[in-house]
Amino acid sequence: MPLLADILAQAVQELGLTLSQTQQRTLLLYLDQLLLWNKAYNLTAITDPVEALIKHVIDCLAIIPHLPQGSLLDIGTGAGLPAVIIAICQPERSCTALDSNQKKIRFIKQISSELGLSNVQPIAARIEAHETTYEVVTSRAFASLTDFVEVAQPRLANGGRLCAMKGKTPTDDELQVLEEKWQIKTIILDVPRLHDSRHLIELSAKND
Repeated sequence: MPLLADILAQAVQELGLTLSQTQQRTLLLYLDQLLLWNKAYNLTAITDPVEALIKHVIDCLAIIPHLPQGSLLDIGTGAGLPAVIIAICQPERSCTALDSNQKKIRFIKQISSELGLSNVQPIAARIEAHETTYEVVTSRAFASLTDFVEVAQPRLANGGRLCAMKGKTPTDDELQVLEEKWQIKTIILDVPRLHDSRHLIELSAKND
């Protein structure tokens, strides 16, 4: 669909990302497969391609300029959001997509193979059962910020960053609980064509 390609190209430009035509095509192929598999696997509640492009793909693209470098773990990745999107845009970065839902991980394995994404490692497990550490740990639509920090902290390498994608900014109560141990930076995201608020909360441990 030329419309989707145009919307994506414009968003990439607005976000200041440098993505090749091939990378943009790959993002659209991912979206196409997501909506196709969705019928059987129930991967997303959004079925309209334009809406899914904006609320899933472009939403995830908006965090890329703000991500620190290094190996990445995406907790509760679902259909690979943002892990697969980041992997397509940053082929040099190793991205681990973790979810306890076997069907969703099966989809990521299949799509990674089809799109030739050798830098994605899909793992079907609960975070508590996963042992490796990473320089960046992301989550999108994860429970509360404090819950995310609690499960993500053991997986974070020294000097690493936790990056939580959020709609609204966390409450003062949530932040106060975390401020004792964490340096917290709230980044307001301007997601092209999305009229809802989006934030990226970046946390680094104070004792590192």
